[in-house]
Amino acid sequence: MSTETHPETAGPSRDAHAPDPVWVDWPDERLLDVRMCDLGVTIEASALQARIEQLCGELEAHDIRFRPHVWLSAEWFTPDGVGGIAIPFYLAHPRLAQLEQHQMLEVEGGTPEWCMQILRHEAGHALDNAFALRRRRMRQRLFGSSSTPYPEDYRPRPYSRSFVLHLDPWYAQSHPDEDFAETFAIWLTPDSNWRERYAGWPALRKLEYMETLIRRLAGTPPVVSSRRVVEPLGRLRATLRRHYETKRKHYGLEYPNFYDRDLRRLFTDAPEARGQMTATRFVGRVRKDVRRIVARWTGEYQYTIDQVLEDIISRCKELNLRLAEPEEKARIHFIVLLTVHVMNYLHSGRHRVAL
Repeated sequence: MSTETHPETAGPSRDAHAPDPVWVDWPDERLLDVRMCDLGVTIEASALQARIEQLCGELEAHDIRFRPHVWLSAEWFTPDGVGGIAIPFYLAHPRLAQLEQHQMLEVEGGTPEWCMQILRHEAGHALDNAFALRRRRMRQRLFGSSSTPYPEDYRPRPYSRSFVLHLDPWYAQSHPDEDFAETFAIWLTPDSNWRERYAGWPALRKLEYMETLIRRLAGTPPVVSSRRVVEPLGRLRATLRRHYETKRKHYGLEYPNFYDRDLRRLFTDAPEARGQMTATRFVGRVRKDVRRIVARWTGEYQYTIDQVLEDIISRCKELNLRLAEPEEKARIHFIVLLTVHVMNYLHSGRHRVAL
């Protein structure tokens, strides 16, 4: 799920009694040279503590005797075989959330609601590990085998009703374990009204199985008790600069010029259009809004979409294209064009499978 966030208002707040880190007022260029292990942030001194307590309260409400252990790391993830959750460091301080926004154009989990969505998803993975649920025959029958290799890419089926919709619109379709975690997250969410929302969907059977499964687990201790942590923040010696260079490279892309045809259908290089606004200027004007809209509907990182926009602007300039229709109409058509090419990107093997 990709939505635009504003770290100064949506990001985590610090404990009023915790001293500010020395880097809190540093400019980005200086902050980027700090090693991740030297940031000195903790979950306990941030608003993350309240989010985790909320998650534990939701588990307790269903008599689940399992509480995932949590730690700060570079990204969101749950290690295989471990009943714990790694949370990205930038959620532990609003200044780091601001830097994430500047570097990646969004803060994944940067609002209380979004953070809880991801925590519930990761709790599904952690619960799966803690109770060794992947071995159960019905779990395998409904969701598929966990031994299925994670794909380099997957082709989403937007109209499939066999999967719940929680994080990215089709993330449950990427792998059986993601399907399980997404289903658990929907089931755990208070007031999700999943019976009504998924009435008539094949996915309802998975949710009903989750209901039955949790009732059977109620009051029983986990069978796996590992408290292992993987890549904790204190052991990450890369600077923030190196971290973001690697992250942007991972979510970036190199686009060929195969969309020139579509650009020529929307814009024109006809001599009689010389008085019209240039396509480059037009895209620059609508860039922020269309990036947010397309991110919402495709589930892609705004950073990735921005790379497509950069390529489009470059091609519009090289082709000397101008508006061929009224600006508002062109905006609507441009949203469609951008969505199509982001979907082509998803299908081409570069979709993120990161949680």
